[in-house]
Amino acid sequence: MIDVRSLTGQTVAVFGLGRSGLASALALVESGAHVAAWDDNPSSRDDAADQGVPLVDPYVSDWSQPVALVFSPGIPQRYPQPHAIAAMARQARVEIICDIELLARSQPQATLLGVTGTNGKSTTTALIGDILEMAGSPVQVGGNLGTPALELNPLGEDGTYVMEVSSYQLDLLSSAVFDIAVLLNLSPDHLHRHGGMAGYIEAKKIIFRGQGSRHTAIIGIDDEPGREIYRGLQNRGVQTVIPVSGHEAFAGAVYVVAGVLFDNGTAITDLSAVPSLAGDHNGQNAAAAYAACRAAGLSVEAIIAGLKSFPGLAHRQQRVSVVDGVTYVNDSKATNVAAAVRALACYRDIYWIAGGRAKQGGYGALGDHLDHVRQVFLIGEAASDMATVLADHVPCTRSENLTNAVAQARQAALAAGGGVVLLSPACASFDQFSNFEARGDFFRALCEGPS
Repeated sequence: MIDVRSLTGQTVAVFGLGRSGLASALALVESGAHVAAWDDNPSSRDDAADQGVPLVDPYVSDWSQPVALVFSPGIPQRYPQPHAIAAMARQARVEIICDIELLARSQPQATLLGVTGTNGKSTTTALIGDILEMAGSPVQVGGNLGTPALELNPLGEDGTYVMEVSSYQLDLLSSAVFDIAVLLNLSPDHLHRHGGMAGYIEAKKIIFRGQGSRHTAIIGIDDEPGREIYRGLQNRGVQTVIPVSGHEAFAGAVYVVAGVLFDNGTAITDLSAVPSLAGDHNGQNAAAAYAACRAAGLSVEAIIAGLKSFPGLAHRQQRVSVVDGVTYVNDSKATNVAAAVRALACYRDIYWIAGGRAKQGGYGALGDHLDHVRQVFLIGEAASDMATVLADHVPCTRSENLTNAVAQARQAALAAGGGVVLLSPACASFDQFSNFEARGDFFRALCEGPS
């Protein structure tokens, strides 16, 4: 647990007592802060109180007391409209922050390495953490991936915090500066929380804010917004700027072409034999991880060893089982169209399970990426809209739920003599599951050792 000594003896409000909010409240209590915590969900309040967290109703409390509000990133603070507590704090001129801001303030001697992007940030974060750990570097991995920031262990000046950072978390940073900042890619996602694409891009750019000559910015250039940000930072000439690509050679870049990783034109290693890093998108992830680890001081040899031993990430193109010639792949983390498109490019003879709760942007882009899809099995709220787009390109079955979809996809693949049953939903999970992890775990349970 991180000691937040700078707030000892001061009043700090915490709103939202999910995993990161509860961890923040407990760390602040342990650090001697006067905590005033709350959640709109009574069961979350009860759980926090059972663990010794003081509860204070912020709707009726004195907002002249808190010096800061630690706000759950999942709760809107600006768009589509501010939550009432965010509005109260802003009116009282109380700083609104998240736990990653507190980590940065509390552990200034350690290296802070942040990874963001629309897709691939979890894989890249985990990959960087694995490479550093295998090389013997003191490292802690968390943030939007896994362990909340203030649950991590304190590190010395030789340590590195590798943090997956969402656009919601970036919006809640104030003074935190990333020593090494990675922006992988940008495509429409969470637009309702940022007032549109322009606001979403501005939120992602916060990861480079405050960087100076000692810092490194690593930017994916496989999409136009990324290229524009790269050009802007390159022209500004303040920090070290390294472009990365998953499929294209580029001067001064780290890139992957035909499965080979290059550093500014020099071949480093062949990744084609690493199944956990298959596909152009994982080429970009590997290139970004390599660049980040080089910036962190690792040798080329240490990075190569870490890349080749990477086991992959749960719920991200995770091979669950192979039974009777049918391969089952869990890509539940593909919660938007761009992520699903990446998975569809990695396999042949696909029996695709898709659907869930729709996100903004529609499904028109999917029509150009169905060459390897033999049949689609649609679930959840978005099934009808997806069928409207997909039915002209590929046979579609309305399966309604995941249990039906797995059974139907299995039978179709067996009848064809084999193939890949791929769960890559292109949608959020919240219509039928609590999160994408629960959806992926349920898929795994259905697919491990099917009859």
